[in-house]
Amino acid sequence: MIRSHVLVCGGTGCTSSGSKAIREKLAEELKAKGLDEEVKIVQTGCFGLCEHGPIMIVYPEGTFYSRVTVEDVPEIVSEHLLKGRIVERLAYTDTGDKEEEKKPAAEISLSDTAFYKKQNRVALRNCGVINPESIDEYIAMDGYFALNKVLTEMTPDDVIKTMLDSGLRGRGGGGFPTGRKWQFAKASVSDKKYVVCNADEGDPGAFMDRSVLEGDPHVVLEAMAIAGYAIGADEGWIYVRAEYPIAVKRLNIAIEQAHEYGLLGKNIFGTDFSFDIHLRLGAGAFVCGEETALLTSVEGNRGEPRPRPPFPAVKGLWGQPTIVNNVETWANIPQIILKGADWFASMGTEGSKGTKVFAVTGKIKNTGLVEIPMGTTLREIVEEIGGGVPNGKKFKAAQTGGPSGGCIPASLIDTPIDYDNLTKMGCMMGSGGLIVMDEDTCMVDMAKFFLEFTVDESCGKCSPCRIGTMRLLEILKKITDGKGEMEDLDKLEELANYIKSASLCALGQTAPNPVLSTLRFFRDEYIAHIVEKRCPAGVCKNLLQYTIDEDKCKGCKLCMKNCPGNAISINAAGEVKEGKKLPYLVIDQSKCVKCGACMDNCKFGAIFKK
Repeated sequence: MIRSHVLVCGGTGCTSSGSKAIREKLAEELKAKGLDEEVKIVQTGCFGLCEHGPIMIVYPEGTFYSRVTVEDVPEIVSEHLLKGRIVERLAYTDTGDKEEEKKPAAEISLSDTAFYKKQNRVALRNCGVINPESIDEYIAMDGYFALNKVLTEMTPDDVIKTMLDSGLRGRGGGGFPTGRKWQFAKASVSDKKYVVCNADEGDPGAFMDRSVLEGDPHVVLEAMAIAGYAIGADEGWIYVRAEYPIAVKRLNIAIEQAHEYGLLGKNIFGTDFSFDIHLRLGAGAFVCGEETALLTSVEGNRGEPRPRPPFPAVKGLWGQPTIVNNVETWANIPQIILKGADWFASMGTEGSKGTKVFAVTGKIKNTGLVEIPMGTTLREIVEEIGGGVPNGKKFKAAQTGGPSGGCIPASLIDTPIDYDNLTKMGCMMGSGGLIVMDEDTCMVDMAKFFLEFTVDESCGKCSPCRIGTMRLLEILKKITDGKGEMEDLDKLEELANYIKSASLCALGQTAPNPVLSTLRFFRDEYIAHIVEKRCPAGVCKNLLQYTIDEDKCKGCKLCMKNCPGNAISINAAGEVKEGKKLPYLVIDQSKCVKCGACMDNCKFGAIFKK
């Protein structure tokens, strides 16, 4: 008889930190202690708190162990699983800053912790809860109940009305109402229609869709079948990045299991509805996240966007009506069917219903995956859920939407996050990447980083994107090299607006957003680079100077020994000039490569950059 379940994260993050070895060691220790018949090991998807992985949770106690190593496993088995004593040093107990909320580890549940208490997991409800490679565990969590309800109790029009009433908008970036997209596809007359899942998640720092696929793959299959019934399609395609091997493996397992249970294939649930799903692996092109480029790639062609209209709902895959939704959108649908449109619409804001998953990365304590109701403020995400900016640094900005998005400055940290508010700020929701930046981030350099990415990822089909983004990047490089002129700011804005209005697809249309938003909120940094030839954050190398403070320098020569450019030399000891002793060590600026090795190795704080 099983008395305890030990859930070990099997997502990409924890797997890269050694969770597979932990599971193997756990099985070995349980067998050695004679507990293998009493304790069950469950491999799950991502728990979300990636910063603290590898993660292990022991039920029924609900004890959350973080940063577990293979060496910790024997202690967990002998103390907790054998003797019932929680290993306090490994238990995650962060309940926030309020003393009255602090409890002993034995009394803390996940919902008590600062990271989880403000979250509402809908799309992520099964991630970290079930074994994603077991269809039985998915069914135990009401899996495929929604598909059964749709096929036996609802008409296609009923399904579409439920989607419309729920207010669900596409979570892939555009925010188009899901029900309307389905409505258009259903109205399109054709003998063949398709349902497509966009799992081509290419934003730097984004891993929302990957985590859903790794932790709950059946939810996507079920949702796609529901959509197939609603629009009259019998075939679906999942376009997933080849760089997601764990997700691909679990999708293949899920499709095979669904076929074995009769939940994919012919006459599902004994009805006349048939539906099948295929996988297509993407080759890593960012532009294939744009739906028309994705469809072109599924067809076996070079991934390039097509002019719209006609939209895919009218003419999509192989020229047939097609709906394309991203992973997170699909993950919401079964729960909307089961719990109703009003339940989903009760969360969020007037124009942005439900919840949103964010991959929170950058200069923040709790890097990871969070799902919060629309309308939650950026401050709540950064300071409460995320634990704030580490090392005593100040929050400066947050980039939402990746290369297609913009920056929210610290002055707007209390802005509720939803589609409309982000659009007003010149930002966008995007698929859900949220990169936190502190005072040491140069916003000009950040804009340049994202432009470098979009220049590399442009398919080159249209001139505004192919040429325009390169010209934007050249101007940004000129500014960060200390060669900028004030008129360059006008050129940036003018060119950015041309690119937005004239590019063929969303990649080009949104590529200037990082530039425009930083110009809007951080123009003073651009001016400092141009007029003062200074990078306020001390990032842009060509504008830096490393200097030795003569009063703090002890002459230990560590900086000189570690300088790769031989730029540091001994000054004439005791030499006095104009009544002042010269530094013992000096830096030759003409030889300095701006690597910072001297400052990193100085034990006396005698070297600074300006």
